[in-house]
Amino acid sequence: QVQLAESGGGLVQAGDSLRLSCAASGRAFSRYAAGWFRQAPGKEREFVAGIGWSGGNSYYADYVKGRFTISRDNAKNTVYLQMNSLKPEDTDVYYCAAAISVYGSSWYRGDEYDYWGQGTQVTVAS
Repeated sequence: QVQLAESGGGLVQAGDSLRLSCAASGRAFSRYAAGWFRQAPGKEREFVAGIGWSGGNSYYADYVKGRFTISRDNAKNTVYLQMNSLKPEDTDVYYCAAAISVYGSSWYRGDEYDYWGQGTQVTVAS
């Protein structure tokens, strides 16, 4: 069992940066792949970024490439999402997720992840 807790969201201006954190508790989190998803009210959840268990491989949605960076510190059981050059359209609730095994196109599918956090709100004002 893995429990995930996101933090770091808030209200910022367009062009600002935020760093989200996802703290994990439970057994062997370092063996899990992790991802960030986001969802706005009335919209489908969408993939933002993913990272392998070792941190050696990462994946990004096209709309965040070059602006967002996912990383992890397994010694701290924490996954991060550094978000730069934020835009109003980045406004969403951001969720952290963990998966025992993902590969290929599975990275982008929320139903492939086994554990989810409660989410943290990010609001970007224009």
